[in-house]
Amino acid sequence: MSSTQGNVKRSEILAAATERFGRDGYETTKWADIAADVGVGPTALYHYFESKQHCLFVILDEAIQLALARFAGVTTAHREPAAALRAVVADAFDVTPHEVQRLRVLVAEHGLLAVPRNSPREEEARQIARARTRALELAWSGFLAVAMERGDVPEGDPRLLARALLGLYNSIWQWYRPHGAIALGAVSGFYGMRMLALLGLPDAPATAA
Repeated sequence: MSSTQGNVKRSEILAAATERFGRDGYETTKWADIAADVGVGPTALYHYFESKQHCLFVILDEAIQLALARFAGVTTAHREPAAALRAVVADAFDVTPHEVQRLRVLVAEHGLLAVPRNSPREEEARQIARARTRALELAWSGFLAVAMERGDVPEGDPRLLARALLGLYNSIWQWYRPHGAIALGAVSGFYGMRMLALLGLPDAPATAA
């Protein structure tokens, strides 16, 4: 198998695992279920991941990495911190159903990143995801500190504010499901306004592109 084919199959496994973990739960999902979804035997999965836990850590890191990249992209695209924060809030809800499932997995299983693993590959993946979590929080708190210095956001503890915002946002994915009874647009409007209120920016959030 070529490296390109291997990367494609690895991506397929991650996508299938994300859907399973998000829909059915990590503990409930069997490694064999994921293998069946991608059309391979269970032992073939071990060519790409050491275990279901290893696969999970990679999924968590993917979710955090995407959030960090989007935050950096949006904030650097706006000169004014207040405008950037409104755009960040809008962008946070511009997610696909698959991304929603990944966020659901992140929120449900993030606590596992605090538990060291005996397996070197699992531990490496855990540490990478955990470090990226800290980087995301630092990116938020650092940006908020600058916004406070400029007077765009009321003065306070930027780290506490970052945690409050991320906590409110993450709480959505504990209950929200794609194609559920409540549309994502309604969730965006309700929670977006409250995130902006926490920031001292009670204007209506900008519409995500």
